Amino acid sequence: MPKVTPDPPQDSSSPDKPNEATDRTVDDAAFSFADIKAIPRKPSTFFIVNPELPVQELLGLASEAAASACVIIMDRADRETGSIRNTLLGLELIISAIEISVNRALDHLDPIQ
Repeated sequence: MPKVTPDPPQDSSSPDKPNEATDRTVDDAAFSFADIKAIPRKPSTFFIVNPELPVQELLGLASEAAASACVIIMDRADRETGSIRNTLLGLELIISAIEISVNRALDHLDPIQ
């Protein structure tokens, strides 16, 4: 009878020496929580928000983003049935609550007279 599956690739590392990933895991486990907290935090600069933007503008953008997400999710939910539709509707409710909260914060910062 012919063999259906091929032989696994030959491993060039010796079985006596652990691989690099194992060494790194052992080294990382040696750090305590205090050691990790003592390392200075360097924030990512991948996404940067201008620190001089007014809070009202940031909240306005967040409100618009939440409203757009609600429209996208509702559009998708209209095409689904069953548990996926229920999940999408649940997500829409969460995002709507976020949008309402952001709008309420905007009302506090810039009340309508």
